[in-house]
Amino acid sequence: MPAERGIAEAAAVLRAGGLVAFPTETVYGLGANALDARAAARIFEAKARPSFDPLITHLADAADLPALVGTLPPPVAALAERFWPGPLTLIVDRPAVIPPIVTSGLDTMAVRVPDEASARALIRSAGVPVAAPSANRFGQLSPTRAEHVVRGLGAAVDVVLDGGPTRCGIESTIVDARGPQAVVLRLGALPVEELIAAIGPVTVRPGSSGQPVAPGTLAAHYAPRTPLRVVGGVVPEPVGGVRRGFLAFRERPAAGYAAVEVLSPAGDLTEAAARLFDALHRLDAAGVTEILAELAPDEGIGRAINDRLGRAAATWSPPPPARAAGR
Repeated sequence: MPAERGIAEAAAVLRAGGLVAFPTETVYGLGANALDARAAARIFEAKARPSFDPLITHLADAADLPALVGTLPPPVAALAERFWPGPLTLIVDRPAVIPPIVTSGLDTMAVRVPDEASARALIRSAGVPVAAPSANRFGQLSPTRAEHVVRGLGAAVDVVLDGGPTRCGIESTIVDARGPQAVVLRLGALPVEELIAAIGPVTVRPGSSGQPVAPGTLAAHYAPRTPLRVVGGVVPEPVGGVRRGFLAFRERPAAGYAAVEVLSPAGDLTEAAARLFDALHRLDAAGVTEILAELAPDEGIGRAINDRLGRAAATWSPPPPARAAGR
């Protein structure tokens, strides 16, 4: 855990309008004072993030939410009580005190309480809500270690708190529970099955057409710099003379790949999720020309793993052929 003195210094940086990268249980966040429009603008600049993609506001305690936004719809309040602190982001109405840049002009706000003691200590010490997307360049692999942040953002960050590897290794689940039935806008570290057990049926709609209403929902996202392709079923044999990397879920493939990462030899989905981005960072640095990625079982947190791999692969998919004009 980052030292108490380091947290106090980082909190002072936040209050002064600076940027602080800090660990949560999911991935490292790039934080700024959510009440300060200029500070929030620095997040978009540092990440080269498009202005239409909203940020998540982080709070130190669940009790801080009604104090910020007023009375909550009962389903939202119930989910906050059940799963906070934890890897669940909820959609609420944006309070006037939060500048529109934080929500990309939307009248809604994404908010959560992280289940990482040092993150909550930082927010509490800063005394302000903290807007914090993942601490990486937009569209690239999420950071699960402090060195990932430094390598990706460098001097654009004023302070990096090193809390070691993150526990979940994959972003939060985002849910809009303001309507008659909760809608999952982004699959994440809280499995859909746990939501259903808590509140009943939910609609899963993890994608955006037009402006995103939640972060991390664009079709192409979470991508390494190396082209990535998802493979299913039979694992292809390595091609001689081609330096390929392979991301396996459980079984190591045949010899011949230049670099191989196995997410969980035991077939444990939680372990696989925790290792996902870290393994992809290593493959991305291995000097291969292509990464082949094997899907996880499509259940529990495996659905979120597959969601991330699909979005990463979409970044490298060829564009559809142009349609001829005329008749």
